[in-house]
Amino acid sequence: MPAIINTHDTALAQRVIDTIKTCYDPEIPIDIWELGLIYEITIDEENNLAVKMTLTSPSCPVAEILPPEVEQKLREVEGIKSAKVEITFEPPWEKEMMSEVAQLELGFM
Repeated sequence: MPAIINTHDTALAQRVIDTIKTCYDPEIPIDIWELGLIYEITIDEENNLAVKMTLTSPSCPVAEILPPEVEQKLREVEGIKSAKVEITFEPPWEKEMMSEVAQLELGFM
């Protein structure tokens, strides 16, 4: 399931995605973008950023660490006025949400 991207500025959206790709679940050696943990990216007309993401499970041990790390990194993206990360578990994450790159890396393909 590819992330939904709502924005007026595709270059800024790409900088956001590039930053997201620097964030890793410490238990899995794949970035959270390739893992399919990002569901939606919205950048409004004033460059306020909202990201809807999930975790591999509701009991994920990094639930308290990973979302704030992502939010902090996104606040530092050039051109972003503010950043907010929202966690959701709908729909629940499944391994099929991973990119082909991630599936190959983890031996699922």
